Amino acid sequence: MLIKKTKSLCPTCGRVLDADIVEEEGKVWLIRTCPEHGAYRGLYWSDIEMYNRFDAYESIGDGISNPQKAVSQAGCPNDCGICANHRSTTLLANIDLTNRCNLNCDFCFANARACGYIYEPTFDQVVEMLRMLRAEKPVPVPAVQFSGGEPTMRDDLPEIIQKAKEFGISQVQVATNGIRLARDPDYAGKLKEAGLSTVYLHFDGVSRETNSKLASDLRAIENCERIGLGVVLVPTVIKGRNDHELGAIIRYAAEHINVIRGVNYQPVSFTGAASADDVKNERITIPELAERIEEQTDGAIKKDYFYPVPCVVPISELVEAYTGKPQITFTTHQHCGAATYVFVTDDGMVPVNKMIDVDSFFDSIEKMAMKLAKGGSLNKYVTLVEGVKDIYSSTRKAEQKNTGEFTKLITRALVMQNFEALREFHWNALFIGTMHFMDRYNYDLSRVQRCCIHYATPDGRLIPFCTYNSGPVYREQVWKAFAQPRADE
Repeated sequence: MLIKKTKSLCPTCGRVLDADIVEEEGKVWLIRTCPEHGAYRGLYWSDIEMYNRFDAYESIGDGISNPQKAVSQAGCPNDCGICANHRSTTLLANIDLTNRCNLNCDFCFANARACGYIYEPTFDQVVEMLRMLRAEKPVPVPAVQFSGGEPTMRDDLPEIIQKAKEFGISQVQVATNGIRLARDPDYAGKLKEAGLSTVYLHFDGVSRETNSKLASDLRAIENCERIGLGVVLVPTVIKGRNDHELGAIIRYAAEHINVIRGVNYQPVSFTGAASADDVKNERITIPELAERIEEQTDGAIKKDYFYPVPCVVPISELVEAYTGKPQITFTTHQHCGAATYVFVTDDGMVPVNKMIDVDSFFDSIEKMAMKLAKGGSLNKYVTLVEGVKDIYSSTRKAEQKNTGEFTKLITRALVMQNFEALREFHWNALFIGTMHFMDRYNYDLSRVQRCCIHYATPDGRLIPFCTYNSGPVYREQVWKAFAQPRADE
């Protein structure tokens, strides 16, 4: 059964093709035909019910009001950087600081060691990329992640982090394999002092069979814990390799809640030389990942507890209606990712879904935003008070002991106008999320045009994550254009 039409890529030549998203026997497939290489069926989602539930949260944004170029005849994604076709602003910007790395992972996006040249933008080029991000309208980019390669191989990383903070970027992350953090006990302190918010640590499992650098990861986490620097664990999930440890990773994170802020699973993306058998045997979808988490946590974190990223759009609309100022809005595609929160208490892990009726909560927030948009100071006060009552009524009485703190946070955020309380919510809960980055086998152009994670490049462009890595090979184009002669590392 046809669900919708879109455009995709030929996995062999990368040609843009008309494509159908269809449902067959409870699964969702992406089907297209290349005139040269024939038909291809790629698994899109493995569960039509979860697909439909997430589809109800679709929220299409207005995009960037100062795009970098006009829409070209070449069309998406062949002339990117970023044009008026794009419908979301930048929530998180990635900046590749180098393609050097001290590991050689077979599933690496960057494939850094195979390049044969060095890509490493100068400090001044990085500064100009940061300047471009803060010039974005209607809202300057609030978060940046320095990536690579391995960004800690640059000795000027603390200075780069400090510069990002000087530009007013509130959330500064470093995506790292953690090796330098493990070897140098003082390094985490230097990064935190420079202004680093979060270490985005590549962490594939809790055993040596799934995580060859486990000992190094544990030392890196200990060094971050000692100085109070938050860590997010980032497992690349490959079916048959480490998907049996998803629950164990969550339990490890909960045991170290004072330093680990979340787990962000990344189902493997086949951006390199993958065979058809690799894709068939190792592909894992968001529904499958959620099913394994439910099984491996003995039902504590259920598949139905996960919600799509744009479910939080009503919160942004509420804050915008209240303040009268444009806000960052999470209008990414509803099938790009999923997330939930778990509070770690003396009684164990308590999912946020057991504290509140999540659907009723978002419905209350949406009603508040609509009422506030009508204006008037009296209306604002009455709306907030009534809204908090509605939110409180959505709490689940069986978990009253745990809902108290949650309700206090929301009250402080809305009635007392203390929006910093929303950050405190993040700090007191364990985030569990997944973002399934696309490759040529499951590439959906409608998802790309709603992407909220963009790469900044030295030539002054913003390129959506999945296009940068899986489209017309923008990463390779950018790296080659700014390549340096290779030297001994």
